[in-house]
Amino acid sequence: MLNALEVFTTVVVGLMVGVEFAVAFVMNPILNALPEDSGQLGHAHGGRMLGAVMPFWYIGSLVLAAIWAVAGWDHHGTGLVVIAGALLIVSVLMSVLLLVPINNRGKTWTPENRPADWKDQLNRWLFFHYIRVAVIVAAFTLLVTALV
Repeated sequence: MLNALEVFTTVVVGLMVGVEFAVAFVMNPILNALPEDSGQLGHAHGGRMLGAVMPFWYIGSLVLAAIWAVAGWDHHGTGLVVIAGALLIVSVLMSVLLLVPINNRGKTWTPENRPADWKDQLNRWLFFHYIRVAVIVAAFTLLVTALV
């Protein structure tokens, strides 16, 4: 049963990392290259869509890592799982404190109501997102290492 939990947790976190990596390094460059207001509208739609699902994914990943750490406390690699869990906590805190406030503003913007500094706000979000991606990649790497 523990093996199934370990694999499931690793897959869930790995998929989350993949989505967030794609947002940072694939979707944002695509949206930023679109003409006129299309990119800003795409960012707003992405903020609404991913903003609805990612909180559950982040918290769910953290809960799975915590269950793995408790269930496998006397097994090899538990220290790595605990550190990965701590990094997932950092990613949740970063999300709530730094990224969600910007996303909540950005997902309501239209070309008619966006603030003058909307690009600066999106760039600030992307900067924090890059850091968050690095944090969750590190957490994922630790989980994979603990798995093997």
